[in-house]
Amino acid sequence: MQKILEMLKLQQELNDATNGTGWENGFTKNGKIIDWKRCIYMESAELIDSFAWKHWKAIDKAPDWDNIKVETIDIWHFALSLLLQEFKLKNLGSLEDLAKNIVSQESYLSFSTKVAETKDDSLYEVIKMVEEMMFDVLNPKDFNLNLFVNNFFIMALNCGVDLNVLYSLYIGKNVLNRFRQDNGYKEGSYIKIWDGSEDNVVMLDIMAKNPSYGVDELYSSLAKVYKKL
Repeated sequence: MQKILEMLKLQQELNDATNGTGWENGFTKNGKIIDWKRCIYMESAELIDSFAWKHWKAIDKAPDWDNIKVETIDIWHFALSLLLQEFKLKNLGSLEDLAKNIVSQESYLSFSTKVAETKDDSLYEVIKMVEEMMFDVLNPKDFNLNLFVNNFFIMALNCGVDLNVLYSLYIGKNVLNRFRQDNGYKEGSYIKIWDGSEDNVVMLDIMAKNPSYGVDELYSSLAKVYKKL
């Protein structure tokens, strides 16, 4: 539960810093409408595009599992935000209560104990899992928080993301998101392609070479690379 709680706290802090306190009411401090459900299904569509699902293009191309994992983490950021918003607006309890709710879900046991594996020939099954999760958020009248969480964990495990992978990549992406905000992402001046590679790829490469890095060390390493652009 500690990893889930830490991610919830980090997401709350990031949303407060980026959108202003009170973002749970559906608006940023600048008056921009927030729609976490739209964020989730747009990221889900990007995840699906990481599979060679098109019958007319690159039909023998293997799934881009590295990008699939990154897209899964992006979905998790927005999923956490949606869960935080739902819990706040419906007065369901504290962050600790939300963490307990998440780890109590049926699919969490497998998600937290199994080592995720990927299979190139399972793309249509995985795509269906992604779409089932998308359908959970597309129904505005009957959003079921617990069903959504369960379907996310089932999907993630089949996308190569178990609890340890989720936690590690979430921390990395959370740091990158903070770095983006600190360097003009909202204003449109941020440079996302770093010497021919997307910043996501650079972040993953830094983490792979320095697995013991903490939050501050990763942020500093990103800053050093960015200054050279």
